[in-house]
Amino acid sequence: MEQGNKQNGIYSKVIRAGRRRTYFFDIRATKGNEYYLTITESKKRFDSDGYERHKIHIYKEDLNKFIQATNDAVDKVKELMPEYDYDEFTRPVQTIEYDDDGNPIEDENDESTENTSVADELKDEDLSWD
Repeated sequence: MEQGNKQNGIYSKVIRAGRRRTYFFDIRATKGNEYYLTITESKKRFDSDGYERHKIHIYKEDLNKFIQATNDAVDKVKELMPEYDYDEFTRPVQTIEYDDDGNPIEDENDESTENTSVADELKDEDLSWD
């Protein structure tokens, strides 16, 4: 559904990475009901109350190539740094699903302790559905 020139989110995984960085893995729909993945890095700015965002869009025809390249790169990092404990900073990952109007659906079973701060960040950011 359209809201102005913004499209509704369908699904989102939110990964908190430190105090200033959050990654959003969002599934969105085009006007023609095609789905694509948007990955956004959001960093809180030191000099203001705003956020700096960087986005990439991965379309259905590129998903398998993207997954393979990502897995290859991660495997290479792990090969180059076999001693590192990759689980050292593991945090809960929050999943957000949206209703037909594009509003986040509350997940009563979500055990993440960061729900409020992530929800607040979602509200504070201008999430444009490019």
